[in-house]
Amino acid sequence: MLDGEGLDSAATAQEYNRAARVLTGWIRDADYLDPSGEPLPVQFDGERSFATLVKRYSGDMPARAVLDELLRVGAIGRREDGLIEPLQRAYVPQAGVLEKLSILGRDTSDLIDTIDHNIQHGSTDPRYQRKVMYDSIPSRDLGAFRKLSAAKAQALLETLDGWLAAHDVDDVPGQLPVPRSRVGLGIYYFEEPVTAPDTPRGST
Repeated sequence: MLDGEGLDSAATAQEYNRAARVLTGWIRDADYLDPSGEPLPVQFDGERSFATLVKRYSGDMPARAVLDELLRVGAIGRREDGLIEPLQRAYVPQAGVLEKLSILGRDTSDLIDTIDHNIQHGSTDPRYQRKVMYDSIPSRDLGAFRKLSAAKAQALLETLDGWLAAHDVDDVPGQLPVPRSRVGLGIYYFEEPVTAPDTPRGST
């Protein structure tokens, strides 16, 4: 069990989600895209700036804190003219071990919750839980499958992210909060060497 040296896992998850929402908003929001659909470079402050992007997608989180975090992980960069531009289409934390373990621990918990739910309620209210696996793929082909699976998975996640972003709601002052849930879909890649059988296939 980790005490996190003061790391609050709930706060870490919230910071992660907010930074991810800002980057996703940048590559999807028509106000921040050029005519070809590519994200526009922006100034830090002013109209249609990084600060207004953060306010739209991250609420009251300081724009400077989001900027520093996204710069730190290499998701965005500063051009020579001072404008800020996205360099990646997804936010992948590159922080210390404790922060990574906090985020990965949440992912593991989500998978276990789904498995437990399907054991308890799979016959009446199943949650999607599938995988594809073959156990005799030549090592020379692994690189190609890594690239293919990563590209297909990223495309699916971006599609689902667009739907979720369009349906995500925030509390509105003076209005009662609506019932809501934390929901998502996780995808992971796995690979392990297989020991060659003593007797080749087809042998008698």
